[in-house]
Amino acid sequence: MYSSLRNAFACLSLFVLVFALSVTGRPATFLEDFKITWSDSHIKQIDRGRAIQLILDRNSGCGFASKRQYLFGRVSMKIKLIPGDSAGTVTAFYMNSNTDTIRDELDFEFLGNRTGQPYTVQTNIYARGKGNREQRVNLWFDPAADFHTYTILWNHHHIVFYVDDMPVRVYKNNEAKGIPFPKLQPMGVYSTLWEADNWATRGGLEKIDWSKAPFYAYYKDFDIEGCPVPGPSNCASNPSNWWEGTTYQLLSPLEARKYKWVRMNHMIYDYCTDKSRFPVTPPECVAGF
Repeated sequence: MYSSLRNAFACLSLFVLVFALSVTGRPATFLEDFKITWSDSHIKQIDRGRAIQLILDRNSGCGFASKRQYLFGRVSMKIKLIPGDSAGTVTAFYMNSNTDTIRDELDFEFLGNRTGQPYTVQTNIYARGKGNREQRVNLWFDPAADFHTYTILWNHHHIVFYVDDMPVRVYKNNEAKGIPFPKLQPMGVYSTLWEADNWATRGGLEKIDWSKAPFYAYYKDFDIEGCPVPGPSNCASNPSNWWEGTTYQLLSPLEARKYKWVRMNHMIYDYCTDKSRFPVTPPECVAGF
C-alpha cells in the first residue's frame, strides 16, 4: 500500500512539473525568466533579484526582455513609475513578436508628466504589421507613490489591458469581419525606460529636465502565465488553458462597468474618433471593442 502511495505521489509530482514547464508562472527572481537587453549598468537588482530598478540619465536608458516567447496567456508586472517631474520620459511594458515586417505588438507606454499633472498611459496594438491604434488614458491615481499592477490578457477571444483590476483597453477578435488579430506569432515580454521628449509629454512641448536626473522606475512580481515557444505544440490551441475559459472570454458585468467608467472619465485620446488621421473610421472601431 505504501509503495503504491509513493508511486502515485511520484506520478503526481511529475505531472505538476510537466505542467509547470508548459504553462509557466511567476519566476522566483528577475533573471530566471528575463535578461537585460540594453545597458546592464542601468538596471539594478533589488531584494535578491525579486525586484529591479531601471535608471535613465544623460548617458543611457535601459531595457530588458523575457528569455522566451509566448503564444496567448497573461502577463503582469507591478511597476512604480518615476516620481515628480518626469516629463519627456517613457516607461514601456509590452509584448512584441520581434519580426521585421509583419509585426504583432501589445503596448503599455507610460508617458511622463510635469509635477502635479496626471500620468498618461498609452496603449497600442499591432496586428499583422499594422499599428496606429493608440488610445490614451489619464491615470486616476499617482502611479509613482506605490506599486500598481499592469496586465495584458491575450486569448483567442480578445486582448485586455488592465491597470490593477480596471480594464482600460479591449481589442476583440473580429477576424470573422476581416479585421486582423494577433494569433499566429509568439511574442516576448519587454520593458524599457527611455527619453522621448520629442513626443511623450504634450506632444513634445514639454522637454525633459535633465537637472532632475537620474530618473528611476521600479518593477517587481513578474508574472508570465502562457504557452512558451518553443514548447508543447498543442498548448496554444488547448481550450482548457485557464485564460481561454468562459470567465475570460468577455468582460464580467462588473468589469464592463469599470471599463465604461474609465472611458467616460479618463480617456483623453482615441484613434477611432480622430478624423484628422482617419477620415474613414477604422473597421475595428465600427465592429466594436
